[in-house]
Amino acid sequence: MRKIIILLMALTMIAGETEAQRPKIGLVLGGGGAKGAAEIGALKVLEECGIVPDYIAGTSIGSILGGLYAVGYRSHELDTLFRSQEWLSLLTDRRDAFKGDLYREQDGVTYIFGFPVSRKKKQKRDNTPALIGVLNGDEVTALLDSMTHRPYEVQFDSLPIPFRCVAVDIYGPTEIVLDHGVMSRAMRASMAIPGVYKPVRWGTWTLVDGGMINNLPVDVVRAMGADIVIAIDVNNEDHESRDFSLTELLGIGGLIDWFVSRPDWKKTNDNRADADVLIRPDMEGFDITSFSLESIEQMIARGEKAARQQLPALREVKKRVTR
Repeated sequence: MRKIIILLMALTMIAGETEAQRPKIGLVLGGGGAKGAAEIGALKVLEECGIVPDYIAGTSIGSILGGLYAVGYRSHELDTLFRSQEWLSLLTDRRDAFKGDLYREQDGVTYIFGFPVSRKKKQKRDNTPALIGVLNGDEVTALLDSMTHRPYEVQFDSLPIPFRCVAVDIYGPTEIVLDHGVMSRAMRASMAIPGVYKPVRWGTWTLVDGGMINNLPVDVVRAMGADIVIAIDVNNEDHESRDFSLTELLGIGGLIDWFVSRPDWKKTNDNRADADVLIRPDMEGFDITSFSLESIEQMIARGEKAARQQLPALREVKKRVTR
């Protein structure tokens, strides 16, 4: 009996050493609005290959899909989510019960045909600047709360798959990598397109869409410990990196400098080059607002096709982590 116990202990130690030594896989999901549907198609192929990421990082729609994947959802469930949502109402906070009314006011919110067009201003208690944006994103936040089952602060390393999501402090603009907090708020911050959604207050930061600086956060998942990175990029645009900066030349920073220097272009180029497997579906004909069911079905199929074109590389990744 004692010999059996010793043998089992030895086997357990060997298995632990093997797990610690094997290369770790990082999954990166880029931003792109409705085009994120293609990421679901690519995830289907990764699952068929038996690839399970050790770390996930995402931006904007990639942070939403990545966060849900990190808590346990898989491609077939995300497929159902994308196909079943009434996206117009979800993304615009539309109250379907009021959509037949030309004008309606309730709880300090004025609705036109169900769309919230204004809210009564709350008295400010400090000197913080007003949050500029049309939509609050309340419906998206509520959906994510219900799906993550974590309407409270958590360390993102404690999730079934450790997770990071990328946002930008608009008053830098500075990249902010979120690794703890309420998941729905973190994902909501990462998707807050400036001027469309109100930024999210996060401590001293005022957060907007992470795509302003890092739309494909390969560097973020590398910093988490990933040895092998699989990145899904749903943006087909190629831009030359710019080294010109008004901050360096004239001392002018902020959004003006961002428009001139476009740091997101350089970061995307660097991150694409640093990915071990880069999956780039053909998204011609689609944009960030292509939320019709027909478009979603086509984009999922294109994501799957692009991932299948990378099958030799994906199979090699699987071999590397199972030796």
